[in-house]
Amino acid sequence: MSKIDLYSARDAYTVVTGACPHDCPDTCSWQVAVDKTSGRAVDIWGHADHPITQGRLCGKVDRYLERTYHAERLTKPLRRVGPKGSGQFEPIGWEEAVAGIAHRLRSVITTYGPEAVLPYSYSGTLGFLQGEGMATRFFNRIGASRLARTICSEAGFEGYLYTIGAAEGMLPEDFAHARLILIWGSNTLTSNQHLWPFVQAARRQGGRVVVIDPAATRTAKAADEWIPIRPGTDGALALAMMHVIIGEKLHDASYVQRYTLGFDPLAERVRAWDPARAAQITGVPTQRIVALAHEYAQLRPAAIRINYGLQRHYGGGMAVRTITCLPALTGAWREHGGGIQLSSSGLLRHLDKSGLYAEDDGKLPIHHAKESSPAPRTINMNRLGDALSLEPALLARAHYRPRPIDRMPMPDQAGPPVKALIVYNCNPAAVAPDQGAVLAGLRRNDLFTVVLEHFQTDTADYADYVLPATTQLEHWDIHRSYGHAWLTLNRPAIAPVGEALSNSAIFRRLATALGYSDGCFDETDEQILRAFVEAQTHERFAGLTWERLLRDGFYRVNVPDPYLPFAQGNFPTPSGKCEFYSARMAQDGYDPLPTYTAPKWQEREEKWSTIDSQPSTPHVAAGDQPSPLADRTLQLACISPPAHSFLNTTFANVPRFIQREGEPLLCIHPDDAAWRGITSGDRVRVYNERGEVELIARVTDDIISGTVLAPGVWWAKFSPDGRNINQITPADETDMGAGGMLYDVLVWVVRTH
Repeated sequence: MSKIDLYSARDAYTVVTGACPHDCPDTCSWQVAVDKTSGRAVDIWGHADHPITQGRLCGKVDRYLERTYHAERLTKPLRRVGPKGSGQFEPIGWEEAVAGIAHRLRSVITTYGPEAVLPYSYSGTLGFLQGEGMATRFFNRIGASRLARTICSEAGFEGYLYTIGAAEGMLPEDFAHARLILIWGSNTLTSNQHLWPFVQAARRQGGRVVVIDPAATRTAKAADEWIPIRPGTDGALALAMMHVIIGEKLHDASYVQRYTLGFDPLAERVRAWDPARAAQITGVPTQRIVALAHEYAQLRPAAIRINYGLQRHYGGGMAVRTITCLPALTGAWREHGGGIQLSSSGLLRHLDKSGLYAEDDGKLPIHHAKESSPAPRTINMNRLGDALSLEPALLARAHYRPRPIDRMPMPDQAGPPVKALIVYNCNPAAVAPDQGAVLAGLRRNDLFTVVLEHFQTDTADYADYVLPATTQLEHWDIHRSYGHAWLTLNRPAIAPVGEALSNSAIFRRLATALGYSDGCFDETDEQILRAFVEAQTHERFAGLTWERLLRDGFYRVNVPDPYLPFAQGNFPTPSGKCEFYSARMAQDGYDPLPTYTAPKWQEREEKWSTIDSQPSTPHVAAGDQPSPLADRTLQLACISPPAHSFLNTTFANVPRFIQREGEPLLCIHPDDAAWRGITSGDRVRVYNERGEVELIARVTDDIISGTVLAPGVWWAKFSPDGRNINQITPADETDMGAGGMLYDVLVWVVRTH
């Protein structure tokens, strides 16, 4: 008997349908059994009727009730009573907390102006309402600084959009029809589990799965082949594949002629990218590059799944742009089971969100709407350390500049210092790069910090007020997916735990305390979401109604099934074609053709190799500190993909998952370990010019030589030395979109005493 049948047959329980809120392409629909007497949730499972969820949840969300009812769940507002960072608080009532926060915010706005208030949030929930819906209404009303939420995927999105025009492509069910699947820079079994059944369906029909990745991930081990590649060099591999495909006339000449722009200059560009050249850069053998190009061009249909890991380096945007040219070159878009997927979020590009944010409904007089008042500045979330600095030059550097033609303001034009920081749906003390600079900013006594949270995270330890927020079981929301074509409704299954309030309710209370009487703050969550649904008029949302969501729990965006978006061209680019040559890129300051933009770690490595061609001593004693130039060959590239049991820093405080992960690790290749006298279990010091962190070595050939891997993201307070891997990650920006360079790091690694 299924769980839905089991609980529905018993009068003691109610079954409520909802949606997983987390940062994952799968956006599962779930069902929750609630005891009618106690009001307590007793079980959770994946919705069997959802075509992607298919009755299964990942190992993390399957234990979501453990997180909801965690013994350390915040249930009352807290006010700081100790030094910042000490985590010392006292419980207070909501009325006192909201009044105190409003008083401090009013003082900041009066003294320094509204831009001195900075919101900081990301993907703690991806819901339309509890994510940025009510928060945007609140911060727009203030006229606060805006936040460019670039840390995860911005570079890849920009590269993809320049080429294809929208974040559209294959849907997960299409992969079942492929004969070749390249999983390129994606650990599907950890970060996209519900794609895997479709991959397996393809294999049962004779399809082949190849994983291209610096690490032998769970997915690589489950695939037919793992192709190890040096991190950040994916663009060079794609160029060499195109060299072979065009040189041997394996491309689809008819598709290229009708539906692409710039083939001739592309052919000229890739002529210089012979596989031997790419092999030197990528570490992939020459013959394997040639064979891969043949396989990709000749095994039809051919599918590519790329993810965000491969674009978290300096050349990430260009790498994705270059890989994204491959399906058009071979005509893979013609076939069911052919194409590429980065994200499906472009399916919703016609979604009308103006009412959700109260931008056009007349209910909210947005602060910057007057002609005499320019739009507030936008701060890049990657540069939070700079933004919280009191140095005008660093604050200027924190301004969002997504393209080469965008210029940094002069220090005297950077605007007021950030004096109030409101954090929600995020844990920046743990996840933001250049952690040392971030923590230095959070320690400022003149910085007023409010954190909306479920737990006392690393960030909450630095807050002046911590406000208890509801989990997904306790509030309304609607979720889109960036991995499939379904919208999903979340209905609250239980009453809020303790005195927790939803994000939307908290921002309503703060708005009232600040004296804002705008109509948008009077609407209930259900009213907002119903109006949001009813506002959709584009044909892609035909048949979407509030009543349908209440009845079914989910709705498929109105696109054909199967969905072959570019089988006959119709790319949403300026030319209507897949743009091998992009005039828009040239206007924005980029090379208009696919090229190779090296990661910064590789640029530095090459620079040092010209200084001294002699290798350093091939062993470092414990505790020694190499000098940057004399010991350049001892530096290793470092990447930090998610630990299997964590999702960003969510679930990283649940005992079950901490036990599964064990302790913060550094995976290192046997050759690199032997050179340093490191064995598995040794405590190692990982450091560079930004900081250091102590980790436990795991010697394994699951990582390519010359690269180390530190699974993240651990809360610093649960790490051996009170730090995590973001002590050593840079706040520098990618080539496109000013995205995060979290996987573009050079480090020294030595065994500690």
